[in-house]
Amino acid sequence: MEFTSRQKQIIELVKENQPITSSRLAESLKVSRAAIRPDLSVLTMSGVLEAKPKMGYFYKSGTIFDVIKNVKVKEIKSQPVMVAEDTTVYDAIIRLFLEDTGTVYVENNGFLSGVVSRKDFIKIAVGNTEVKKLPIGMIMSRMPKVIYTTDEESVLDAAEKIILHEIDSIPVVEVIKGLDGKQELKVTGKVSKTTFTKLLYELGKGMRVLNENS
Repeated sequence: MEFTSRQKQIIELVKENQPITSSRLAESLKVSRAAIRPDLSVLTMSGVLEAKPKMGYFYKSGTIFDVIKNVKVKEIKSQPVMVAEDTTVYDAIIRLFLEDTGTVYVENNGFLSGVVSRKDFIKIAVGNTEVKKLPIGMIMSRMPKVIYTTDEESVLDAAEKIILHEIDSIPVVEVIKGLDGKQELKVTGKVSKTTFTKLLYELGKGMRVLNENS
């Protein structure tokens, strides 16, 4: 979740002056209490701030937000399904179902060259009798249109790419520069909507245990 500049200011003010009332926050920001009421609602509902009656607002360190923003892609990535460009659409569909995945990544000479989603397979398979002959390289989305992430990118940034581009998963790559200066991408994993859901579940479960024992 991306906070607005004012919401970020509020977070910093609370960190430095907690507990702090909404009146003092409004005064510091030179706005009315009514103006920051929606911001405070967003921050409390997201778990970043905690409001205590007669005391004011506290910053909730150790929230899921604090934890997840520091998680790297390499810590949660899973195994990708890779096929060569000359693999037939039919064989790729078989791999898709055998591996129980939603996306197949295509490689050429060991480097990422394209991607095919479950939706792409459905579009080409309906009414097409040539799927046993048609190479997957003919229907894939080719580089450089493929959205990707790297090991060191944050989980939040990777999730943002999936949401913005409305896709189910993205490949995790190692960027390699050849002697000619050309950039190649070697796939080392993938992250998907399912990956992020599992991460949120595990973090939430862990924090619930900590709260119950505190």
